[in-house]
Amino acid sequence: MKTLTGKVITAPGIKPTVEVKWNRENFWVYGAIEPLTGDHFLHEYPQLNGDYFQEFLNWLSHELGSDYAILQIDQAPAHISSAIRWPKNVIPLLQPPHSPEFNPIERLWQFLKRSPKNELFSDLQALRDRLQEMFDQLTLQQVMSVSSYNFILEALFYAASHYSREQGRLNA
Repeated sequence: MKTLTGKVITAPGIKPTVEVKWNRENFWVYGAIEPLTGDHFLHEYPQLNGDYFQEFLNWLSHELGSDYAILQIDQAPAHISSAIRWPKNVIPLLQPPHSPEFNPIERLWQFLKRSPKNELFSDLQALRDRLQEMFDQLTLQQVMSVSSYNFILEALFYAASHYSREQGRLNA
């Protein structure tokens, strides 16, 4: 709930003032987006850890139904724990260390964080409501503009074709 501050425009010689809160309550939004369609899957959890990531994977698998997804992940301990059991329809794609700019969902988070700058929230529910409002207002064009870069799409197409070939060999 700590206020994120950003630049504001004022008249020359006027110092801007922004009320801030320093409370540190939080929750985590786990998410996945499909760069070509703009479909997004978002779910809230109280912490970032392997158990909640597993819950997210199971939820995502259920939401996908018979579809498959390649989920690009960073190398956070919660994502690469040996205890993680990947559902058959969710395929992990590890990104290089320290490179969040390669991950479509990280680009979406950066885009969304611009909106609530200089806003105060009375409690976590008010923040949740504001986030839900932002997610509801997302357009296909916005999601695609932050996630559909050629290098991301090429990597995902390569991973999908490589996975398909591997599955074909295993089924033969």
